[in-house]
Amino acid sequence: MAQQTNGQSERLQGASLAQDLFEDMGRKVDGMGLSSQNGHADGETEQKVVEEIESLCMNCHKDGVTRLLLTRIPFFREIVIMSFDCTHCGFRNNEIQSAGEIQPKGARYALRVEKDADLQRQVVKSDICVFRLEDIDLEIPAGKGQYTNIEGVISGVKTDLESNQEARMEQMPEVGEKIAGIIRTLADMLAGRRYPFMVSADDPSGNSWIEWTPGDAAGKWAKSEYNRTATQNGMLGLGDDVQPPGHQHIATAPETDIRPEYHAEGMVPALPTNGGAPATNNVDEAEIVEDQVYSFPASCPGCTRPCATNMKMVNIPYFKQVVLMSTVCESCGYRSNEVKTGGEVPEKGRKITLQVRTKEDLSRDILKSESAALVCPELQLRVEPGTMGGRFTTVEGILSQIRKDLRGQAFGLEDGDAAVPDGAGDSMPQESKRSWEDFFSSLGDAIEGRKPFALTLEDPLASSYVQSLTAPEPDPQIEVEDYERTEEELEDLGLNDMKTEGYEA
Repeated sequence: MAQQTNGQSERLQGASLAQDLFEDMGRKVDGMGLSSQNGHADGETEQKVVEEIESLCMNCHKDGVTRLLLTRIPFFREIVIMSFDCTHCGFRNNEIQSAGEIQPKGARYALRVEKDADLQRQVVKSDICVFRLEDIDLEIPAGKGQYTNIEGVISGVKTDLESNQEARMEQMPEVGEKIAGIIRTLADMLAGRRYPFMVSADDPSGNSWIEWTPGDAAGKWAKSEYNRTATQNGMLGLGDDVQPPGHQHIATAPETDIRPEYHAEGMVPALPTNGGAPATNNVDEAEIVEDQVYSFPASCPGCTRPCATNMKMVNIPYFKQVVLMSTVCESCGYRSNEVKTGGEVPEKGRKITLQVRTKEDLSRDILKSESAALVCPELQLRVEPGTMGGRFTTVEGILSQIRKDLRGQAFGLEDGDAAVPDGAGDSMPQESKRSWEDFFSSLGDAIEGRKPFALTLEDPLASSYVQSLTAPEPDPQIEVEDYERTEEELEDLGLNDMKTEGYEA
């Protein structure tokens, strides 16, 4: 028992140390203030917020100073801010590096800039992120990591283009004229004369970010996750240690204990005795039946090694058949669960609105497909299509997951924390912090059943579902509306290029 207690204590100390290294700036400064008031009576070493290291200047080859700051960005994750300064030649350099782990999937963010306040939205651009100004088809390739805002990114591009413009006009007048036009367009964007325009950030590691705020309108901010290609994994240093056939992998995922009720039963084909993935794939050879678990070989999105994907088809009463898919990689530990809807593409999209009034309504089953957007106007909440993937849960479950994700990113809190501790989120503007606190308070009241609200699923593929308590009779609290898809939705779904009749020709 003592050994167990000591082990738990060591783990807690390790977790506390890792958390303290990446605290918010406000907490670190407060800690320094308290230390100064105490006067270090115990002879402890004075705490430093910024670490200084003597390092070689690559410009004059003399000694300069590198300063390191370890901090957390609200609604994002840990980063290391680095600054180098040489007093001998005046050379300076600033950049950031991500201190968090590589995310299971790549991420792409998009923001429509419509007013001056949008230019101040924070941006994290890692050293492998590609930033784009979509309206002028200008791409900022992967390079130095940055922690800035939209205005800072555009200003940096404008400054870089202006630096050699005179020489460019003399040597390549035609190219210089085109660059001059781009510089004028960037100046108009910074001056607010080109609203609206779209910017995006694409990062295979998932460690870049564009700030989101509560109450953003539809189409203003979007995040989508994607599986990395083998080339992108190689660029990140993942998947390079795949051993030749007949050799054992050097590194494997840690063993996990799965409760008996979660073990797959009735596998088709049956799992081999060694626990590996089935060598055969009969999904295409046999008719898929309900409540039967099928397994077929696949490639892990995390490390590109072979793994097994399990799938099971279930029938949701008064809706349609859906496919539950689960992938587990024994090599890197990657896990994913998805819900896919089947059937033909309907002629129209569907909007489902549920009036949530009681705790019984919070217990209704809900299926949010990948193509659906979730909107709660009373809560200032909008989840864009593709952000959470496909989910089959309850109304309370999906709201709790949204709250857990946002609180964890903003303040480093778990879902059950009742209040934001003092000092949490001090590095964000006070107005923004108050806005988020009001948002979480309203969301908490809704989850606890103290605030009625309307939940709407907007699905252009009509593949989402909300449980009816009066089926097969119409539910008075559920409103279903079929609508014509917009040209943008048709293009995003690839329906404009889909031909189902006469395609043989």
